This record gives sequence, C-alpha cells and structure tokens, in this order.
Amino acid sequence: MSLLEIENNFLQEGYTMIAGVDEVGRGPLAGPVCAAAVILPVGMELEGVDDSKKLTEKKREFLYDVIAEKALAWTTAFVDAETIDSINIRQATHLAMEMAVCNLSQKADFLLVDGNDKIPFPVPSAYIVKGDAKSLSIAAASIMAKVTRDRYMVEMGKEYPEYFFEKHKGYGTAVHMDAIRKYGLTPLHRRSFITAKVLGKA
Repeated sequence: MSLLEIENNFLQEGYTMIAGVDEVGRGPLAGPVCAAAVILPVGMELEGVDDSKKLTEKKREFLYDVIAEKALAWTTAFVDAETIDSINIRQATHLAMEMAVCNLSQKADFLLVDGNDKIPFPVPSAYIVKGDAKSLSIAAASIMAKVTRDRYMVEMGKEYPEYFFEKHKGYGTAVHMDAIRKYGLTPLHRRSFITAKVLGKA
C-alpha cells in the first residue's frame, strides 16, 4: 500500500488540509512526551520516510530538515514530567497531540492520528493503528516528534551530565537506572514511573 493511499482517500472526500499527528516518549523514565502535527502538500512524496523508530538517527535528521522545509505547516508540543505525573501518561499524550494540532500555523481540516485513542480534537479525525507505517503524514509527524525530543534530551545531557541523557534519551537503560540509584531524581524524571525495581529495592 502506498503511504499516500489513506491521504488520497480523504482528499477525495473533499478535505484539503490533512495533518498527520503522532507522539514519542510514552515509555521513558525521564523527559517530556512530544507530539507533532504535520500538513504536507497534496501529492508530496518523501523517499525513505517510515516510522521514525525504524530509521537511523542520521536518516531521521536528514528527513527532519526536508519535512521542515517542504511541509505546508508543522509544529511540535511538549508535556513535561510533572504534568505526566499529575494526569498520567495517556492523558499527557492526548494533551501534547491537542497542543500540536492547535499550534499549527495553518488550520487542518482533517487529522490522521496514530493509534486508537479517541481524542476530542476540534476537527474531524481518523485513528490508524501503526499509522506511522501506513500514512506519509503520520510518518512525517513521527520523525518531527522523535528528532525534536531527542535534540531536547541531548541538551539535557549537558545540564545533567552524570545521567547521560544524550545517550539513552531518558529510557530505562542500565546506565540510566544506575545513575538514578547513585544521584537520585532530577526535575526531568517521571516520579510515577520510578518503581522500587528501578531504585534497586525490589
């Protein structure tokens, strides 16, 4: 199936500004969840675009620049660890997606959203499981969200060098968990995610 087939189906229904929406960062122990919304020109093809998790860092960075230049509109939104702890990761993910859609410089008239959560967006939407492998717009959004979040975590690695955020991006690697046990938690850490096992107490 072409990555444009889903978009084309909704274009035939009369929609003209279709945004792909995706998020990254549900699973890490630290850092924000990041969502992106991307509106691509009708019929635009992007060679090499796929689910961001399947691409090398170098390829993601290259495609990020291409999408940023050629998209009709795109934006990202963060929801921080404190908010994740307050409202839970699922609701934080919904909030990040809603923020990204609302912050688009051009208003979308239809959304293609990765996953199957039903989010009360202000415009019509369709939810597509594994959408980042089926829709070009969603795949583009996954790349923009992934690169944006990774760049942020690299910067946080400079602020908290003993945690090596630039390497693991906040995920629960052995190096990261060892740092938590040795140095404790930073404001970046999701306290609701830090279990006794992570702390070495179980």
